[in-house]
Amino acid sequence: MAKAKKNYICNQCGSVTQKWAGKCESCNEWNCIEEDLTSAQCVPKGMSTAKGRKIELAPLGEFEPTNYKRAISGISEFDRTCGGGLVPGSATLIGGEPGIGKSTLLLQTVCALSKKNQRCVYISGEEAMDQVRMRAARLGLADSPVELASATNVRDILSSVDGADILIIDSIQTMYIDNIDSAPGTVTQVRTSAQEIIRHAKAKNMSVIFVGHVTKDGQIAGPRVLEHMVDTVLHFEGDRSHQFRILRSVKNRFGATDEIGVFEMAGEGLREVLNPSEIFLSQRNQNAAGSAVLAALEGSRPMLVEVQALVAPSTLASPRRSVLGWDPNRLAMIVAVLETRTGLQISGCDIFLNIAGGIRINEPAADLAVAAALISALQNNPLPPETVFFGEIGLAGEVRQIAQGDLRLKEAAKLGFREAIIPKSKNKKPPRKVAANEIRISEIDHIQMLSDMFASNQGVKAYA
Repeated sequence: MAKAKKNYICNQCGSVTQKWAGKCESCNEWNCIEEDLTSAQCVPKGMSTAKGRKIELAPLGEFEPTNYKRAISGISEFDRTCGGGLVPGSATLIGGEPGIGKSTLLLQTVCALSKKNQRCVYISGEEAMDQVRMRAARLGLADSPVELASATNVRDILSSVDGADILIIDSIQTMYIDNIDSAPGTVTQVRTSAQEIIRHAKAKNMSVIFVGHVTKDGQIAGPRVLEHMVDTVLHFEGDRSHQFRILRSVKNRFGATDEIGVFEMAGEGLREVLNPSEIFLSQRNQNAAGSAVLAALEGSRPMLVEVQALVAPSTLASPRRSVLGWDPNRLAMIVAVLETRTGLQISGCDIFLNIAGGIRINEPAADLAVAAALISALQNNPLPPETVFFGEIGLAGEVRQIAQGDLRLKEAAKLGFREAIIPKSKNKKPPRKVAANEIRISEIDHIQMLSDMFASNQGVKAYA
C-alpha cells in the first residue's frame, strides 16, 4: 500500500505544492493554502509507454441546432441573465451571500421549468426535504411536479437522476465522493465532485445548476478552477437591508456577460422588476444638492440610477471616503481630476458617495454623473431635475465617448427626461430625436465645461 503523502492545495487557483506557505506563488493570494491528505498513487508521475485509446474526430460543420433548444422558465429576468434560457448539457454556478435568496430563486425557477414538460430534480445537501417543502408552500409552489431529495453522495445522486432535464445541486460545497479521503467542502472534494457531475450532465444532455457559497470578500468559495469548469457563472447580489436583488452574469459561454436581472424580495418570494429605472428613481428628491441621474448600461439593458454625493468639511488629517455601489479607486481619481483640472478645493473634505437602491455600477460611463454630483454637493447647488449624465473622464480632464449612447437616451426619454449632458461626438450630426421626443443634448469635451455650467448659474441651457 502506498504511503500517505501530504500535499498542500491553494483554494483559490487549485495549484499543488509540497510545502505550506502563507502566499500562493501561482495566484499571489494570502492565507489560501490548505493541507490535503492524498495517496501517493494519486500523484501524477507522467505518461507511461502504453498507447492511449484513439478518439473519434468529427468535422466542425456537423451541428444540429434542434438538439440545443434552450429551456425557458418564463421568469424573464432569469432567462435574460442566462442568455435566453438554459442550454441542454450546460453547467451553471450561482453564488451569493448567505440569506440573499439563492435557494428561493432556484426553487421558483425549477418549479416554473417543471410546468413546461421539463423533468426537474432538486438535490438539497443543506436542508431536509420537509424544509424545502415548507419554502415551496410559502411561495405557493407546492403543487409543482419537482422531484426532491436530500443527499450529498455524488455516486448516489448520479445513479438516481438519469432521464432528468434539469438538475439543481444546493450546494456544491456539501457534496462528496466516497473514495476520496477528505471532508466535504475541501478543495479536492469540491473540484472532483463538480467534475463528475458536469461530466455526467454533458453525457446525458442535462442542464445542471450549482449553488456556491462565497467568502468574506464576495468570491465563490472553493478552488478557482470551479469557475473555469462551468459554462456560466452568476452572482446574486444585493443589500439585505434593501428589497432589490441583482442577478449578474460574469461568465457565459452561451450569452452576453455583464447581463443583469433585477428582482424584488417580497413575502411570496422574488418578484421580477421589469422597469428597474422607474423603481430606482421613485424616491428621488429632485431639489437636493448632490443628486445626479446616471444613464447606465448593464449588459444589453439601459437603466437610470441616482448617484448621491455628500461633501462636508473635515477636521481629520486624512478625510474620509465612503463609497457604496461604486469603485472607491475611481472616486479618488475623479476627485484628483476635479481639483487639478478645475481648481475646485475638494480633496480636503469628507466625501460620501452612494448609488441609490443597493445596486452596484461597474462601468466607467458613471464618471460624469459622479463628477456632477460632487460639484453640486460642494457648491450646494441642485442639478436640473430632468437631466441625465453619462461619460468617461480621463486623467487630463477630457470627457471620453462611451458605447450605446442612443440606447441610454431612449431610456431617459421614456422616463420623461428632457436634457442630457454627454461626451462630445467627433462626427458632426444633426440634433438627435429619441423615441419621438426631443432631448436637448449638451456635448462637452472637458470637465471644466461641466464646472462652468453650475458656476454660471445658467445650468445646462447655456451649453445647449
